[in-house]
Amino acid sequence: MPATIIIPVYNHAGQVSSVIDRCRELGLPIIVVNDGSTDDTGLCLARRRDIFLINHPENLGKGAALISGMGLARRMGCNAALTIDADGQHDPADAAALLEQARRCSRPCLVVGCRRAMTASRNVPWTSRFGRGFSNFWVRAAGGPKLADSQSGLRLYPLPETLQLDVRGRRYQFEVEVLVRAHRATIPILETPVSVMYQARGERISHFRPWRDFLRNSATFSRLIFTRLPGWKP
Repeated sequence: MPATIIIPVYNHAGQVSSVIDRCRELGLPIIVVNDGSTDDTGLCLARRRDIFLINHPENLGKGAALISGMGLARRMGCNAALTIDADGQHDPADAAALLEQARRCSRPCLVVGCRRAMTASRNVPWTSRFGRGFSNFWVRAAGGPKLADSQSGLRLYPLPETLQLDVRGRRYQFEVEVLVRAHRATIPILETPVSVMYQARGERISHFRPWRDFLRNSATFSRLIFTRLPGWKP
């Protein structure tokens, strides 16, 4: 199963180079999507010769960045994409467990890295704690799978199948909508435990805006729930 790594990045100049360096140890091609960063991210990435770089002239959202990366991966002949956030919270070494989980599956599957110790660390922001429970409940209510961590950005996607799902969300909603649509399409969705590393408060850069993005997610869940009603045409 030829696979590639996709790293969506928006204003993470201080972390993205380290994330790329650690991903190189996996021995897979690395696609980085600079989603309209306004800090020094573009300069950091332009100097690298060990990545495939996509630049969005303006910020289009995490979902849009992932879709751009997946499109390039398919053109490169890859059948799977391993996605890793650029903020340094994921340990790329955990990717081996996701790849192994997919290898054992009898057909193309979507593997989600379930972040451990989300409630134990003092550095985990309340938005992440609340958001995970909120998302888990509504993914299930919208006809998706029952998962312990529906918001994890460390995932392995089967590319041909994912790109055919007609996911409409282009920002953070992409990651929850794709789970619902994949489940409805009978694509197996598996979880495997992974570690998580949060920086101390004041050091971590997050572009998740609680009320705005919770409202966007709520709108997405409402749309998905309505599509379950008899006679509704999505």
